[in-house]
Amino acid sequence: MSYNRVPDQAQKTIRFVLSECQKIVVGKTDLLQKLLIALLAEGHVLLSGVPGVAKTTLAKSFSKALGLEFRRIQCTADMLPADVVGTHIFEPKTGSFRLQRGPIFTNILLIDELNRNTPKTNSAILEAMQERQVTIEGETDGLPYPFIVIATESPIEFHGVFPLPEVLIDRFLLSLNVEYPSPQEEIEITERIDSIETLELKAAITRGQLSELVDITKKVYVAPHIRSYIVDIVNRTRSMEGISLGAGPRASIALLKASRAEAVLRNRMYVLPDDIKSLAPSVLRHRIVPVEQLSPLEQSPERIVERILQATPIPLKPIQDG
Repeated sequence: MSYNRVPDQAQKTIRFVLSECQKIVVGKTDLLQKLLIALLAEGHVLLSGVPGVAKTTLAKSFSKALGLEFRRIQCTADMLPADVVGTHIFEPKTGSFRLQRGPIFTNILLIDELNRNTPKTNSAILEAMQERQVTIEGETDGLPYPFIVIATESPIEFHGVFPLPEVLIDRFLLSLNVEYPSPQEEIEITERIDSIETLELKAAITRGQLSELVDITKKVYVAPHIRSYIVDIVNRTRSMEGISLGAGPRASIALLKASRAEAVLRNRMYVLPDDIKSLAPSVLRHRIVPVEQLSPLEQSPERIVERILQATPIPLKPIQDG
């Protein structure tokens, strides 16, 4: 394998996956790429956006193009942990209990309106996200590989929702905003809606090829000065004026892992400062708590991350190959 370039077959596979998704998903190329980045970095994704902007279609199409098992949970305030992870069911014929696994036993789990769950139910999801395992009535059971949570949160309603704890939010590798489509994209959606609703995507990748891509991502070179750049950015979230709570060390790890995946998508086996700058908003926006006294514009996490990037010197040392 060339030190500088991603193997040709891996490049072809990545392009195939993205093109297969775009048979159903109109536009949103950047979102699809970031979902793939999260998968290659073995992380989870938090989606924000108003209803009807194709968050479910995005996640479902992504899983089908990857040939992975997909399940969806619609959260409600009365949902229990057993509804997510499963429970033991009594079998009258045998007089014994049988383990009924919940929907969390899948590869890609879409959790709609995560902030409608009670803290007790979300604690079960937290274990799955962090440990890739669940505990059912005292027994621990591992989850399938790969396992990625794509969660949405209700951004416009305040009744029947619970604030998400920072410890849960911090487990998401990326936070992505799903915007309205452009007028031209919306016209294309209306033109293609019948085929979009009936088209069945083919798996564009095997489990073996996916594992190989993950292994390739882990081999991407991150130079010492790039690592220092990552830590410098994250540290500034803890000291910059206007931030009451900055990002922890998990943010540095997330930014490093995501930047390696970004490099793979850009056909490089080394990380550049531009990879860090590109991903910093998605990695940091949900990990920053602004000071309440700031104006709405100044409180914007995107604006805060932009100020941090502007204040952080870009390392100019060239990448040394080998």
